Amino acid sequence: MPMRIIMLGDVVGQPGRRVVHQQLPHIRDRYTPDLILANAENIAGGSGITPQLYQKMISYGIDGLTLGDHVYKRKEITATLDQVDNLIRPANLPAKAAGKGVMTLTARPGRAAAGATLTVVTLLGRTYMPMAADDPFAVIDRLLEGLTPDAGPVIVEIHAEATGEKIALARYLDGRVAAVVGTHTHIATADAGLLPRGTAYITDLGMCGPYDSVIGRRADRIIQHMTTSMPTPFDVAEDDPRLCGVFIEVNDAGHAAQIERIELKADLDQPPFADN
Repeated sequence: MPMRIIMLGDVVGQPGRRVVHQQLPHIRDRYTPDLILANAENIAGGSGITPQLYQKMISYGIDGLTLGDHVYKRKEITATLDQVDNLIRPANLPAKAAGKGVMTLTARPGRAAAGATLTVVTLLGRTYMPMAADDPFAVIDRLLEGLTPDAGPVIVEIHAEATGEKIALARYLDGRVAAVVGTHTHIATADAGLLPRGTAYITDLGMCGPYDSVIGRRADRIIQHMTTSMPTPFDVAEDDPRLCGVFIEVNDAGHAAQIERIELKADLDQPPFADN
């Protein structure tokens, strides 16, 4: 069954949460998605996620949330990671790490593809990344081999610093998964498209957060640190909040029919911004 999927980039702090909350109704009206996904590893003050913020994002209508190298920055999320089925950490962390690396989501009643399933996997890159992780190529091979027919199409998120590592993984998986999308660098890339064997790809989804910033943090704080090497709090910025991500349509064969990049600016005269 064809599926229509929205995947949002890293949601950064309160500005990111607010722009997602505000713009999701417009996205639903325009794209009529069957499932909405988002990377949520930066929603708690720019680093990590709490159980309360997990619940808040789900209340907005997000179906599944992914995490990256900041997965354990808030210790209180550990129990939630083990308890819920729509919040995942990178699958190539050590086997004893808390949480799950794979989730299979089902489109809700009332959506065009109601009852259809989608499997989502998050992988952590190893180039220039501080968090120790296993080989993402070997891990995804094992996971794909172990999937049952009812797993549905597969979307792989590669949370990584190096563009070459992201592109290499996408080429490696071309034709085997519906999409490979990159996160972590918070800068939306202009290479959204379909690979030769039917896998949708983009190097980075961009962020949902304040774009008058340095990747979501106050520019003056980052500049102060870079020009002095002195410790400086990297506070989340506030201005020019935008939502960034992609729309992906998956056909009956489990391949991507199209991918479209999304970038929407917040309307600061409307709630929740106008409530301040």
